[in-house]
Amino acid sequence: MKEFAYARAGDAAEAAALIAQRPDATYLGGGTNLVDLMKLGVTDPGLLIDVSRLPYDRIEHRADGSVLIGATVRNGALAGDPGVRERFPLLSQALLAGASGQLRTVATVGGNLLQRTRCGYFQDVTKPCNKREPGTGCPAIQGAHRDLAVLGTSDHCVASHPSDMAVALVALDAVAHVRSVDGGSRAVPVAELYLLPGDTPHRETVLDHGDLITAVELPPPPHGARMRYRKVRDRWSYAFALVSVATAVSVAEDGSLRDVRIALGGVAPRPWRARIAEERLHGARPDEETLREAARAELAEARPLPDNAFKVDLATDLIVAGVRDLVARRDRA
Repeated sequence: MKEFAYARAGDAAEAAALIAQRPDATYLGGGTNLVDLMKLGVTDPGLLIDVSRLPYDRIEHRADGSVLIGATVRNGALAGDPGVRERFPLLSQALLAGASGQLRTVATVGGNLLQRTRCGYFQDVTKPCNKREPGTGCPAIQGAHRDLAVLGTSDHCVASHPSDMAVALVALDAVAHVRSVDGGSRAVPVAELYLLPGDTPHRETVLDHGDLITAVELPPPPHGARMRYRKVRDRWSYAFALVSVATAVSVAEDGSLRDVRIALGGVAPRPWRARIAEERLHGARPDEETLREAARAELAEARPLPDNAFKVDLATDLIVAGVRDLVARRDRA
């Protein structure tokens, strides 16, 4: 690990002033991903600005059913919050499906959103990687790619996004609140926070240098919605998703699907909102054939590689099962 300086920001303005002075500075939250990448030599910031003690550590439940989650709230606290567990259970489930209890105690909401891919070539500085060093190539395409993406990829990068929490937030139409260096603020839908690789895979988000995520806002959940996060992985714990699905469904009195939210993890360079499947299912009867046709339509543009082609069928099955099981739970209630 290269030598670096450290500063703890007392407030957001101080953090902005510090990062504006140095292009090699970066914010430090829980550090559960950043510090690992520094140890591997993947990134070498000259200055770490600790923002973990800024006053963004509250979960505010509002009268209209929405919730504002501060960016420094720890993942474990968010997963265990009674209001989140009751009204946004798929978010709690997604958090509990990720990492370990120890890491959840340290990791922050803002940091979780900005964690970087676990592609082995990205993490190995002895190998070329367009994401780490633009123009050097993507050896994963011809190499070890079983765990990588099948949707939204390009000839320059097939890395997959690692966050479970972000998949749930995308399904819930969450919005990130962002503070810029000049003190301005803007709201960015989490679904639009991430960039697809295209021919610039080193650009991963729409954030500029010094932008600070201060909170994540969830609108009220759909009326009468049932929701669930389901994750398929190689082992029961402490493993990233091969494929995951966040599903929220509400059913009309006539049995048709009134509202359907679906987001996929493990299959794309960003949390993947399944808009095509949602559109096909809105107002439809949730029979097996209709569900499967909608799921297949969502995966029609997939670009699988030889060793991860199984993800297309697995994602299809998870979409079908996710909606079907929630409808069945409603029918049994």
